[in-house]
Amino acid sequence: MAPRLDRIDHIHVFVSDRDRAERWYREVMGLARVDSLQSWAAGGGPLTLADASGKVHLALFERPAKPCRSTIALGVSAQSFLAWKDHLSTALEQGPELQDHQLSWSMYFSDPDGNPYEITSYDYEALRPRLESERTA
Repeated sequence: MAPRLDRIDHIHVFVSDRDRAERWYREVMGLARVDSLQSWAAGGGPLTLADASGKVHLALFERPAKPCRSTIALGVSAQSFLAWKDHLSTALEQGPELQDHQLSWSMYFSDPDGNPYEITSYDYEALRPRLESERTA
């Protein structure tokens, strides 16, 4: 039997321009540089970004653009889902795509390098009335 895993430590994200990507992730996703890991960024290593809680980490690697097949999925509460929906609708040129999965709600969007993201909430019943009414409006 495999030993227990504690968490996802970080996710590698490949970007064509790390400085531009850092600005986008700060402005759109609220992630900031982790100063204590800054030495890794020298010489093409990862530039590590984290959310304010320090629980979500992305490691930006500068590489030529390639098609991406993996989606980074982040979980949130119903209240945070609505806040992210509103934020992304103004922060992105094209707002996120919403999807009703019958057990959860998800929104999909991509960074400027085409890396796909999903934000999901399993607070389905709390979200359903509001999101369904917006669809029919």
